[in-house]
Amino acid sequence: MPAKKFDLIVFGATSFVGEILTRYLAETFGIGGELHWAIAGRSERKLHAVRDTLTPFLKEHTNDLPILLADADNESQLKELTSKTKVIVSTVGPYALYGEPLVKVCAENGIDYCDLTGENQWIKRMLDKYEDSARESGARIVHCCGFDSVPSDMGVYFLQQHAEQSLGSMVERIKMRVKAAKGGMSGGTIASIIHLTKEAIANPALRKELANPYSISPSDAGFYVRQPNVKGAVFDKDFNSWSAPFIMAAINTRVVHRSNALRDKAYGESFIYDEAMLTSSDFKGRMTAIAIVSGLAAFMVAAAIKPTRWLLENYLLPKPGEGPTPQQQLDGFYDIRFQGYSDDGHSITTRVTGDRDPGYGSTAKILGQAAVSLALDFHNGTRKKGKKGGFWTPASIFDERYIQRLQDHAGLTFEVLE
Repeated sequence: MPAKKFDLIVFGATSFVGEILTRYLAETFGIGGELHWAIAGRSERKLHAVRDTLTPFLKEHTNDLPILLADADNESQLKELTSKTKVIVSTVGPYALYGEPLVKVCAENGIDYCDLTGENQWIKRMLDKYEDSARESGARIVHCCGFDSVPSDMGVYFLQQHAEQSLGSMVERIKMRVKAAKGGMSGGTIASIIHLTKEAIANPALRKELANPYSISPSDAGFYVRQPNVKGAVFDKDFNSWSAPFIMAAINTRVVHRSNALRDKAYGESFIYDEAMLTSSDFKGRMTAIAIVSGLAAFMVAAAIKPTRWLLENYLLPKPGEGPTPQQQLDGFYDIRFQGYSDDGHSITTRVTGDRDPGYGSTAKILGQAAVSLALDFHNGTRKKGKKGGFWTPASIFDERYIQRLQDHAGLTFEVLE
């Protein structure tokens, strides 16, 4: 097999998060260094415009960044595109509408792939359709390499590694709580949530699947323990604070349980995990938690009803391609706490923080380092090493090397508090 021309290709470089990711790679790796990369999409004009914005980082080498063309629904073009690279990272969403052809091509042709989807129902479909192909071809497919679900998944992994060192074994109960976060909403995220709502309304079986905390875990995992699910305003004694539902918990918890399964049930068959947002311990905290619950409920009702959904999509919410400004991305941050409990009464507390808005500024860096880790940490020349082909999660395929990359180059911190 001939050597690949590129270590990685950014597919969808003209999307909102694609532009942020491309700028991050240009600033971090430049051109002609350890990372050989290219940008791709369907519009040559838009790709040239994106490349022109990289001049401050690439300077006289800006035009040396290769531009490749392919359409998201053209399998022959995608096959030609992926034949040139070790890894392809996709930002073309909503993935339930546009993502399948690329996953199919990568799975069938042995190309490593990662994305930032948080669309649980689509991941399940991709698993059902293409997991066998990926295993046979050697393709390593890694979904959820953004804010959902790397801080959660790698945060649990980090806590468990330290629990094993300090307590002598991994813990079978972890609570994740978002202590603080700041960031803007994007039209792409909104579009994904609304599309999922449409699918769920039309499909009772999907509604049942979405309620299953083990929906994307292997069918033979043998997980049956009932999982907690924060649905209302609840006072959390362990964190001495009122708490409210965390909208990303629906995907993050599923990814963490799949990681447990793929890591040979390292966290235990009875592992319990849940997520929520903290407000504060006082009356204001209680009112804030109630307001969050009410707001989420109102949004879901509005998204479920056709006329109000139309208003949301066309007038009230950001459209695909719109999102937080560069300044809002810089001003954003998040602080996530994990509390792990052992059977003998010991506990361990860890924290994961990020220095940009969760959904875009930080997600682009997290996703970029996931793609780079696949390209540089798992390949040796043209031969793959390490994990075999299949559908992986961040914590089941990555390890301390990825955590180090996130801390050194992506503005994240992982630390033990107790």
